[in-house]
Amino acid sequence: MEHSVIQIIMQAGYVVKAVLLILLFFSVVSWTIIIHKWLLFSKADKENYSFSRIFDTTSNPKDLFNSSKKFALSPLSNLFRSVYAEKTYTERDELKRMLKRYVALESSRLERYLNFLATTGSTTPFIGLFGTVWGIMHSFTNIGAAGSASLAVVAPGIAEALIATAVGLAAAIPAVIAYNYYLSRVNRMIVELEDFSEELVDYILK
Repeated sequence: MEHSVIQIIMQAGYVVKAVLLILLFFSVVSWTIIIHKWLLFSKADKENYSFSRIFDTTSNPKDLFNSSKKFALSPLSNLFRSVYAEKTYTERDELKRMLKRYVALESSRLERYLNFLATTGSTTPFIGLFGTVWGIMHSFTNIGAAGSASLAVVAPGIAEALIATAVGLAAAIPAVIAYNYYLSRVNRMIVELEDFSEELVDYILK
């Protein structure tokens, strides 16, 4: 079966081959992002937990700042370090505005590359569909040239059309699942950041 699929791809027209290469690009990049985000979020969750424990037991902001340096992937740690290092605030409202800005920056960092997964999920089925339509057109062209609608004439075009559809779906489905899953994790982390920013106001100003 594997050998026959490879043969069909090798014998496909240039347009279908180009479509398959584009879909392969989307799939490879998507899986790279999926694996990268999995490792990043797993590490960030662990570092958030560790930093929170230190935050609860450390009353001196300077000591907390020094301890936070080892949690480079923790959004909570990054939020604290950013605000503490700047020290340009003089009142509560100013500090809240600064925290809001840094929460937005951390949120943007967490959401990085997720748009590519969304794009892959929404566009690759249509790219595959284009390859499908082209493959069917190829079949009709072969029928016209041969003057026959036999299986031998129709099969190659239909086969490359179906492969384009399958590859398009194979690229889209994991991307959509990963996008929805990681978006929910990002939203949860953003809520944690917003809650933590409220605690930081009293912690820093006390």
